[in-house]
Amino acid sequence: MILTQLQQLIGGIYDVSIAHDVYDFLVTDRKRLPESVRARVSEEDLIVAQPATAGEEAGVSLYLDAQLLERLRREDPMVRLHDGNVADYCKALEGVSHFLYLAWNADHDRPVSILELEMQAEVDKYVASYWLLRRQLPGRFPAELRRILFERAHIDPRLADGREDLYREASRYAEKFCRRLEHSLRRAGAATEGEVLSELRRFYRLSNARKLTHIERSA
Repeated sequence: MILTQLQQLIGGIYDVSIAHDVYDFLVTDRKRLPESVRARVSEEDLIVAQPATAGEEAGVSLYLDAQLLERLRREDPMVRLHDGNVADYCKALEGVSHFLYLAWNADHDRPVSILELEMQAEVDKYVASYWLLRRQLPGRFPAELRRILFERAHIDPRLADGREDLYREASRYAEKFCRRLEHSLRRAGAATEGEVLSELRRFYRLSNARKLTHIERSA
């Protein structure tokens, strides 16, 4: 199942695990979403219902459009990631990234800001795609990856819901971080990839403020 594979891919890169499988929280029928978010046009949405009283757990659902999942089933990016399925793959990966990061931080009693969630998802798209492409095409460096994910990407105001500046800031910080990762990964050798993995695992566990400081200092 592709979403479980994506959860395992991201979790393996960062050496994090949670007790839940993303499919247990998946919604594919928009009519089953809360009325307040039902009118959104996004094919991917993480819905978090805040607890009514202290001590209660937050409710979480991940919405992914059924047709998007069907397209990914027909053109499985875990087998071959290419121009025809990369957009759908990125939407699914972003949803899984949001779910895993929120759940992992909740398990550690750590709050998560929207900026942090979005920035981490942008980083996850780069690093997960890098490792996936290296697995599919050994010996080839995916030099086009950062350009596709950051330089060619644009923000759809219909999906941003008035948060365009927040998404631009998240993308800007993530691109800075990934640009330096790319420079490191271009140095051939398994030792270099191991060093990058170690940095990624430290980065994942930093607070939002420390992540931003780390990016600014090392950019």
